[in-house]
Amino acid sequence: MKINLLVSYACAVVIGTSPLAAEAQEVTLRHKRLMLNAELELAAGKKLADGAILITHGGLVHRATESMAYLQRLLNDKGYSTLAINLSLGLDNRHDIYDCQVAHRHRNADAADEIGVWVDWLKAQGAQRVTLLGHSRGGAQTALYAAEHNDALVRAVVLLAPAIRENTDAVGYQQRYNKPLAPLLAKAQHLVDTGKGDTVLEHIGLLNCPDTSATADSFVSYYGQNARVDTPSLLPKLRKSTLVVVAGADEVVVGLDKKVVPLADGTHLRMTVIEGSDHTFRDLYADDAVEAIVAFLRGI
Repeated sequence: MKINLLVSYACAVVIGTSPLAAEAQEVTLRHKRLMLNAELELAAGKKLADGAILITHGGLVHRATESMAYLQRLLNDKGYSTLAINLSLGLDNRHDIYDCQVAHRHRNADAADEIGVWVDWLKAQGAQRVTLLGHSRGGAQTALYAAEHNDALVRAVVLLAPAIRENTDAVGYQQRYNKPLAPLLAKAQHLVDTGKGDTVLEHIGLLNCPDTSATADSFVSYYGQNARVDTPSLLPKLRKSTLVVVAGADEVVVGLDKKVVPLADGTHLRMTVIEGSDHTFRDLYADDAVEAIVAFLRGI
């Protein structure tokens, strides 16, 4: 089932008053000439007015990956309504993993913009409180939104294995794609500085794509070593109660705990480590992560 923003007020009546569990519903809205989509699932006996957790996936995947779908189901079982969004990544009504043969025109900050659009949508539907939850790259983008916006609707932020600077630095680029970052970045930055940021660079590595094409704007947004891609740089700017969930055996975001420990005060910013978990919190590690999230949300 799809709910379009154009009929959002009618939907708000249905969503806001039903006391029974609702089946998952796809909701859509338009933003900058693109159709965005998300899956809304109300917990049993809950109305949207009771609040929701807005879930943002990582990287170039989507909301329906096995790990994200399982996380959403666990949260629903714990009594939390969820809105799991698909970032557009510059594509209209995107549902599948990003095709590396398609030129990347999306930028890191575009995700934060789309998170804001969905926060506004929840507000329009009558939600009284929202928790932002993001995983991996989506965690860093969630932190970026929360750092640059202080919407009263947002009460808490949860970051699951959020991305750090090293995920897009020169050392990581060389290791991942077997080519140096510096000359590519210099070329892309020059194009951006001279007003040619929409120029497409061919046969480069970007995020999960080892041989792809991307605009100079897109490349610089992820690899320009801007603090806006680095979760630890953003954490001090967050004004909401925040939980960082570290995957203890993370093979992607390595050393996150060491970066967060000096920042965590145990009240405004908290950190928990799920020992043995890989980056995606597979198997029962997702259950452990959700238990930590529930304890955090109940505590605030």
